[in-house]
Amino acid sequence: MKPIAKKFRTVLLAATFAAGLSVPALAKDASVEVAIDTATTGPVIDKHIFGQFAEHLGTGIYGGVWVGKDSPIPNVRGIRTDVVTALKALKVPNVRWPGGCFADEYHWRDGIGPADKRRVQINTNWGGVPESNAFGTHEFMDFAEQIGSEAYISVNIGSGTAAEASAWIEYMTAEKDTTLAKERAANGHPAPWKVPILGLGNENWGCGGAMSADHYVEEMKRFANFTRNFNPAQREGAARMKRIAVGWDSDKLDYTEEVMKAWSTHVYSWDIEGVSLHKYTVGGGWPPVRPATGFGNDEYALMIADTLTMDTLLKKQKAIMDKYDPAKKLLIAVDEWGAWLAPTPGSNPGFLQQQNSMRDGVIAALNLNIFARHADRVKIANIAQMINVLQAMILTDGSKMVLTPTYHVFKMYVPFQDAQFAPVKFAAGEYTVGDRKLPRVDAMAAKDKGGQVWVSLVNVDPDAGTSVTIPGFRSASGEVLTAPKVDSVNTFAAPSVVAPKAISGKAAGGGVTIALPPRSVTVVKVSK
Repeated sequence: MKPIAKKFRTVLLAATFAAGLSVPALAKDASVEVAIDTATTGPVIDKHIFGQFAEHLGTGIYGGVWVGKDSPIPNVRGIRTDVVTALKALKVPNVRWPGGCFADEYHWRDGIGPADKRRVQINTNWGGVPESNAFGTHEFMDFAEQIGSEAYISVNIGSGTAAEASAWIEYMTAEKDTTLAKERAANGHPAPWKVPILGLGNENWGCGGAMSADHYVEEMKRFANFTRNFNPAQREGAARMKRIAVGWDSDKLDYTEEVMKAWSTHVYSWDIEGVSLHKYTVGGGWPPVRPATGFGNDEYALMIADTLTMDTLLKKQKAIMDKYDPAKKLLIAVDEWGAWLAPTPGSNPGFLQQQNSMRDGVIAALNLNIFARHADRVKIANIAQMINVLQAMILTDGSKMVLTPTYHVFKMYVPFQDAQFAPVKFAAGEYTVGDRKLPRVDAMAAKDKGGQVWVSLVNVDPDAGTSVTIPGFRSASGEVLTAPKVDSVNTFAAPSVVAPKAISGKAAGGGVTIALPPRSVTVVKVSK
């Protein structure tokens, strides 16, 4: 895991919506009209863009997910019950594990068998603390099953071998009476698991081995050739295991270019199904220095502008992929994204611990809306990270647990999972902070499998409310997430400072009008 180091640049919401509109100035008391084209068939917003990321990093796993079977904290086979309950409500589609940078130093055999026999090592990437390997393959798969999710496994290309990766896939997926299937059964799981998504390394341009693009492509081809899924149900068609190659790092296009060039001329012996893209919101510069709390409107605007560059990055990656793959056979996996801020004062800086504010909720919504606009290619995304690390869903401290504003946004967005994108037209308007101009409003709409239309409305302006009118509809009801300030957070002592509240619209003229408070994320279902 490595943030994108890039020159900060101010960006208006380049795709006010897919067709691209100008962004005229908008008086603060003016109503924004959001026109939804429900007759146009758009791509499906794949549920997997709402994926999570759980790396062996800080207290993301140990303390966040795993407390051990003998812990006084309520758990099922060592996995804490409160966390499982909270994550089930998000309908988490996939969890990426074991990393991140940790993945390219992870050797799967260290994490199977009796706990007291497992290798204890130093986590050299994150904090220099002991890694017990108490949470290994069986524990992760148990966790994924408990929350109703699928496994996104990252194999070790950086310091591992193709034979090691192949054996791990066989250990997990073989249904026949092979030696590795017998070993899995002896370790407590006779039935094979499913591995729907497989990452072929992680950031191999950096922590995954500092490989040139050419060198990575040769390694990637070899691993893709030998990492076979042994579960017949995941070999063909839509159910086929998706192998994700490492792609773009910031403004360096070479990885995506070389991966796509190789794929366009590949022979039958290997294949991939997607290419990754990593992009963090850091607000310019490295290491991350933007505070998680106590910031003002200037830093808020800076982070919002950085977030909106995700749209530009996706357009660039899509252009490269379209050159080699005009039929769009390969997907984009934005399998690391989110706000990367300065560590919480007093914490181990290698644990990447940070608070999660109303600003982070807005950042999450803007990213999800951008992914939806690029749903023709973006089929997988994983926010970094699930618990206690970076832009987390959940924070824990011993037996205590609190849900973050980002968690609430993900829960509000559940209706968009596998819904069909519906184009929207609107004038975003703008608000000004110093000499920086930013869009005031963002909107995204989709139709679920039952035909219900859902709309996301983000009022980016931290100070002023606005109203939105949706023509052609007579009712709107749902939830709004806002807070007293842009840096408001939930704490163990005050867990509901930032929490969703019911909201409804008012029929007027030929549409329905919804009053959006400042610094807010709203999701409503609309009806005619």
